[in-house]
Amino acid sequence: MNKGKLIIIEAGDGSGKATQTKALYEHLRRDGHRVHRVEFPDYASDASMPVRMYLRGDFGGHAEDVNAYAASTFFAVDRYASFRMKWKSFYDAGDIILADRYTTSNMVHQAIKLTDEDERKAFLDWLWDFEFTKLGLPVPDKVVFLDMDPAVADHLIAARAAKMQTEKDIHERDTDYLHRCHAAYVSLARQYGWARVACSEGGEPRAIEAIHRDVYAAVQSVLA
Repeated sequence: MNKGKLIIIEAGDGSGKATQTKALYEHLRRDGHRVHRVEFPDYASDASMPVRMYLRGDFGGHAEDVNAYAASTFFAVDRYASFRMKWKSFYDAGDIILADRYTTSNMVHQAIKLTDEDERKAFLDWLWDFEFTKLGLPVPDKVVFLDMDPAVADHLIAARAAKMQTEKDIHERDTDYLHRCHAAYVSLARQYGWARVACSEGGEPRAIEAIHRDVYAAVQSVLA
């Protein structure tokens, strides 16, 4: 039996991942595909507790207070639980799994903690082996990187926090960290062949529908 397809929508904070994941999900459903949405971290799961503790600052108020390997393990356990308990049966049956974030987020958010190029490469090799070989998580068939200008994303994050009256997590509070993440996204997208979709233009966000058209076009190659 053929396995399903795993499509990842990946981006920095404030880039519209949830909006674009929902739009793609609805479009694929209209096309007649069997498709299921998942989101990481899976905050509804008990397995996400270490992730929640990390992001709210229980282990330190800055992302760098927890080393890349430890933090990656928190997120990997959350993904493993989601896979085994929520979507493995659908994936095994040949359905499409559409994920808002995945291992690809760890590749960016944790790798930037390592400034030495050789150390960063060793970490990325370790992470790939840990999640996709040791834990047996599926390798994505397509990763779509939503490329939002960091300055535009800063404004969107601030507006979202004010509107929802929520606390920013330790990543969102550190704009320098988020900007370094964006640079890493651009580099890794080139290195791993992720599809890149521009989400801002001239210092402003692009229209949601225009972004969606580009995202939809980017995933066609794995649906044929």
